[in-house]
Amino acid sequence: MATSRVRRFAQEGRTVPQPRVMVVFSAASDTEKEEDAMSGAIPGDEEYRKPAIPVPNLNLGRSLRTLDAPEEFPEVIALNVGGTYFTTRLSTLRRFEDTMLAAMFSGRHYIPRDAEGRYFIDRDGANFGDILNFLREGELPPRDRVRAVHREAQYYAIGPLLESLEDTQPLTGEKVRQAFLDLLPNYKENLEHIVEIAKIRAIQRKARFAKLKICVYKEEMPITPYERPLFNSLRFERSESEAKLFEHQCEVDVSFGPWEAVADVYDLLHCIVSDLAERGITADQQCIGVCDKHLINHYYCKRPIYEFKITWW
Repeated sequence: MATSRVRRFAQEGRTVPQPRVMVVFSAASDTEKEEDAMSGAIPGDEEYRKPAIPVPNLNLGRSLRTLDAPEEFPEVIALNVGGTYFTTRLSTLRRFEDTMLAAMFSGRHYIPRDAEGRYFIDRDGANFGDILNFLREGELPPRDRVRAVHREAQYYAIGPLLESLEDTQPLTGEKVRQAFLDLLPNYKENLEHIVEIAKIRAIQRKARFAKLKICVYKEEMPITPYERPLFNSLRFERSESEAKLFEHQCEVDVSFGPWEAVADVYDLLHCIVSDLAERGITADQQCIGVCDKHLINHYYCKRPIYEFKITWW
């Protein structure tokens, strides 16, 4: 059959088709496996043995670009502080490590410059000279500039200067005064009420000034009449029911008190007037009597009432 078929393809001039061959790979023997393990060769492993091509880290490059090299400063620094010019040494600005000036001129931060190349600080320069004088020689400002320099020292975070200023007048007196006011409940809120009420009344009446009634009392219990002095002497021993008999609100605009401190009513009146003056508000006060509210039996309130006159212009 095969011979006749070949003869027929030859007579017809056609190419004899080649037989199909199937190749079957059998499992490698144990000897071959051992040889492969020793040589480290794995059939078809050529593709995996090519050296890997590194992939660029785009995020890494971007993060490096945000880190600027530390800036080098000259020994003499020209400054423009809010339009006022100063010249000082770099070591002066770096005298205390934990300050804003030391951080600014550490080289880690960007500092803008003006048209003349001076380093610019966007701050009022009126008291910056006092800041430099302290950094140079530890010199403190005169008393009339202590408060202003204290504010600048807070901004620049100069701890040694803050400590020195707080131990001088008028800041020492302010600390004592504030310790007293901290014992007084709702002092700041009452001060705001005075300003707001006086402003509304002045606008409504179209007047240059407004008057308010203010109660200022140090003791919580009322003053007892001469007929019953013993009751008043035992005020700290009264029961809650007895104490409620004396609770009431005086018919005034604002009420201050009570408090427990050596400072008396006149000290508090001085604080109120001076704090209003700090806000540019002129206030005059005078005592116009006492609260005559009847409480129980022969007892009346007797808290002093003051009239405050607030002048707006």
